[in-house]
Amino acid sequence: MAHLGVGIGWRPEIADAVERLPGLDWVEVVAENICPGHLPASLLRLRERGVRVVPHGVSLGLGGAHRPDPEKLAALGERAVALGAPLVTEHIAFVRTTTPAPALEAGHLLPVPRTRDALDVLCENVRIAQDALPVPLALENIAALISWPGEEMTEGRFLSELVERTGVRLLIDVANLHTNRVNRGEDPAAVLDAIPLEALAYVHVAGGFERDGVWHDTHAHPVPGVVLDVLAQLRRRVDPPGVLLERDDDFPPEGELAGELEAIRGVLDRAGSRPSASLRTPSRHSAPDPIPDATPVPAPDATPAPTADPVPDAARTRVGLAQAALLSALVAGTPVPEGFDRQRIRVQSRSLAAKRAGVVAKVAPELPGILGGEKAYREAFLAYARNRPMTGGYRRDALDFAEHLLIRELPADPADRRRLTAWWQERAGTRPARRIVRWARALVGRAA
Repeated sequence: MAHLGVGIGWRPEIADAVERLPGLDWVEVVAENICPGHLPASLLRLRERGVRVVPHGVSLGLGGAHRPDPEKLAALGERAVALGAPLVTEHIAFVRTTTPAPALEAGHLLPVPRTRDALDVLCENVRIAQDALPVPLALENIAALISWPGEEMTEGRFLSELVERTGVRLLIDVANLHTNRVNRGEDPAAVLDAIPLEALAYVHVAGGFERDGVWHDTHAHPVPGVVLDVLAQLRRRVDPPGVLLERDDDFPPEGELAGELEAIRGVLDRAGSRPSASLRTPSRHSAPDPIPDATPVPAPDATPAPTADPVPDAARTRVGLAQAALLSALVAGTPVPEGFDRQRIRVQSRSLAAKRAGVVAKVAPELPGILGGEKAYREAFLAYARNRPMTGGYRRDALDFAEHLLIRELPADPADRRRLTAWWQERAGTRPARRIVRWARALVGRAA
């Protein structure tokens, strides 16, 4: 892998500050938030200075039961080419279900069950993505609040077999390793001991906080010492090609961002000054012995892995039904599948609804103002979302929410209702159907 150095996640809200950060080697950008033909001026200036830019996807859902969407793959590849990126990254997660209908959107990265079926599906999806993308692919381990019942592998074994079968690189998020230590009782050291660190593309570092025994991976808080400790554990095992600070909300002053980057550099320098083993991972049962003259293990080959037998449709169906049952419980209020922790499902469901409300407010910033402020908006949106899962992305969700209010003759103030109607018509092109029409449509749908 190319050496990236220390970088930060580029976000429009901190674009100017990012350009001024001292010693910045590279940045990562959310792939879905940029247009290849209209790159932000800030990114163009960074590229002109020699700062590398890596697109980070969040919507492929390679861990889902369905095969990757060719259009989404093409879009991710276009962004890699437009940015001159050395690689693209995504997540080991599922974000939607397509079977059974209707399709449901999580609006969030949800964990893949560590089973043979799920691994088979993931590996085939990864090979499809590798064949379609113009640059190497790296996949990130995710943070999770809930655990799947009946899992057949540890996180480390699951990741190791994924790399062995596909040659894909790994993006290791040390904040996610800590999150899973708190939420799922998983030891970060055991994961680091098990995975093939020669496949490491780069590392994520991010902040969060713990409340009532649950770690919230917010990307909106300073990086705590416990996360930097996991970074130090990783650094003692391998010299990572790159490390990146993620911050997605509640952005601090520029000086604090610079201070967090300096703290990351300090951890890398201190941990790296100790004797370390070769890039081959040591046994989890013993400390690694120094091997000063060890030859680094080469990274996985960039060419596609050997063709494997197609995953049987029955395996995809089993994975799809299990994921649909979980996602439906999280976003549509259906019964919790057997074996899941019901309290954790409730916490995750509330978290998804809150995130959905927040993203819709960013996509449609006029709505809180029309509805009387942030508090009134959130109350109205959470009531709407309780049994109405997202099925068409956040922009569609904003329109559906507005239509839902107007059909119920809300907001109560006529002037606000006229403003909401005008907002809806400008974006949807027609007037929302009246309540009687909606009832008729629902009856016809049920009869069909």
